Amino acid sequence: MKLVNIKLSEDLLTQMDGIYAQFGYSNRTEFIRNALREKVEEYKLKQDIKKLRKAYGIFKHKQTTEEEYEKAREQAFEKIAARFNIPAK
Repeated sequence: MKLVNIKLSEDLLTQMDGIYAQFGYSNRTEFIRNALREKVEEYKLKQDIKKLRKAYGIFKHKQTTEEEYEKAREQAFEKIAARFNIPAK
């Protein structure tokens, strides 16, 4: 692991200190590390949604069977579910 120094305002630090223990984090580092992980996953999800929208746009302009569209939709949702550890249906 690498060490990263950050500066936080007193107000943000106070808010964080009031929250992290309530959610089971043992220290500030653990809380910040998890917050960053969640933000990275959020970014990845947004990128996947953009790809889905682009794919849907392509599908709208060509003749796509309902079966092909449904298969693409299922694959996309399986990928999203796997990323967030949501059980498949």
